[in-house]
Amino acid sequence: MATPPIRPSARGGQGQLRIIGGDWRSRRFSFPDAEGLRPTPDRVRETLFNWLAPYLSGARVFDLFTGSGALYLEALSRGAGMALALDINANAIASLRKHLDTLSCGNGQLLQSDALRYLETQHATPFDLVFLDPPFNKNLLLPACQLLEDKGWLADHAWVYTESEAPASSLGLPGNWRLHREKQAGQVFYSLWERSAP
Repeated sequence: MATPPIRPSARGGQGQLRIIGGDWRSRRFSFPDAEGLRPTPDRVRETLFNWLAPYLSGARVFDLFTGSGALYLEALSRGAGMALALDINANAIASLRKHLDTLSCGNGQLLQSDALRYLETQHATPFDLVFLDPPFNKNLLLPACQLLEDKGWLADHAWVYTESEAPASSLGLPGNWRLHREKQAGQVFYSLWERSAP
C-alpha cells in the first residue's frame, strides 16, 4: 500500500489486482476506484503470505477494511477455512461478491459495515488471523486493535497484520501482542503480530 490513491482509469473507474498464490494463482480481478483505496502491492503480499504460510490452512480470517479485497482473496486462495470481510464502501463489497461467485467460493462472507461499529455491537467469535489495513490519516488502527482485544474477537494465539504510516511498535497496540515481523515499503510500515492470551 505504498502506492498513491488509485485514479479513475480508462476502463471506467476500475483498478486491477492479481492473486499471487494458491488455488486461484494468477487470476485477475477488477475493483472500483475510490479515494484512498490502494491494494497491498504484490511484493508486500508475497512477503506477508510467506510469513503466514504455516498458519493459514483452515484458519478463520477477518479482514476489517477490505477495500479491493486483495488480502481477503489471497487468504481464501491459499487455504483459509473461512473469511469474513467488511467495508463501508457498498461498491467494493458488491464487486467482491461478484468475484466470489465467479470463483464458486462458498467460505467467504462479505458485509457492508463500519468496522469499528461492527466490532462494538456484534457478538464476537474468535478469529485466527486478522487483517488491519484501514484508510490512513483517520485514526482507525489503534481503536480497531483495542476493540479486537477487548471484545473477544481474537483466538488465544491469533495473528494480526497491520499497515500503518508509522512503525507499529510506536502506536501503543495491546501489550499482549508481540511484534513478529515488520518491514517498510515506501512510506508504509507493514507488521505481523502474534497475540498471547492475557
